[in-house]
Amino acid sequence: MKAMTLRSPAGLDTLQSEDRADPGVPGAGMIRVALHGSSLNYHDLGVVTGRMPTEDGRIPLSDGAGVVESIGDGVTEFAVGDQVVSCFFPDWQTGTPTIGDFSRTPGDGIDGFAQHHVVLPATAFTHTPKGYDAVEAATITTAGLTAWRALVVDGKLKAGDTVLLLGTGGVSIWALQIAKAMGARVAITSSSDEKLDRARALGADFTLNYRDESDWGRKVVDWTGGRGVDHVVEVGGPGTLAQSITAVRVGGHISLIGVLTGNSGEVPTAALMGKQARLQGLIVGSRQEQQDFVRAIDATGIKPVVDRRFPLDQLAEAFALQQSGAHFGKIGIEW
Repeated sequence: MKAMTLRSPAGLDTLQSEDRADPGVPGAGMIRVALHGSSLNYHDLGVVTGRMPTEDGRIPLSDGAGVVESIGDGVTEFAVGDQVVSCFFPDWQTGTPTIGDFSRTPGDGIDGFAQHHVVLPATAFTHTPKGYDAVEAATITTAGLTAWRALVVDGKLKAGDTVLLLGTGGVSIWALQIAKAMGARVAITSSSDEKLDRARALGADFTLNYRDESDWGRKVVDWTGGRGVDHVVEVGGPGTLAQSITAVRVGGHISLIGVLTGNSGEVPTAALMGKQARLQGLIVGSRQEQQDFVRAIDATGIKPVVDRRFPLDQLAEAFALQQSGAHFGKIGIEW
């Protein structure tokens, strides 16, 4: 069986194709899946570049989608031929968060989905949205579910709310689509006017080039008529948090989901206190939340934005595109 592996020292030049033993037949409670698609996340990039160390020979990629080939005894949720998609936290089934690390996350603590077949517990997958191909389905595992949890599960998004999104990567574009489908108004930032044009085509109500407007938080407040936004999906971290706090309304909600500008930094605590805003860190979501998200996709007809697709043996080239920041939405891997 073919698989892409990451050799030490980690780097794009140490990603290589290897022959691995076939995983065999599924035991009780397990399913065998023929994988056909994945998508790239910032977390995956951290693993393959060595910023998030993992074992030598690790199979990367936390997203995986494909078709059930066989089922083990006791499996009733899936049947042969079902299209399925993986879960970022395969052991977090439902309820409040129980996991704070990546020790059981595919592509990091355990082998991921850059391979042709896997045999895993049935509870490590959900059904895919209707009408999605494997790459489209794979985009919900990490980026899509993160956006869903930030806005809907934790943020309690409702029609008429205002949302601020930073950048035009996978999470932000998913959040844009979710927010518009639910009747919210959306502001989004980027350093690229071309990408802002594309965001407007997807329904963004207010766009802002942060290279031209250093005080973009205040500009967002002005857009809301001085009230501030109800929700911020904060992917930047320390370099953008102060502006996000400026932009949020009194009593609003900031979802801290990314560290693109660094892993630590100062927090303007007085400003946060004055806003009486809720600053909440989060990492993806549970299997139950993914199932809820799939039902929402089926009801709304949202389709993910996939910028470009690469074959599995060009995984390093796909990561190079991600590193460049030239993409809009998600980068897909298809085989």
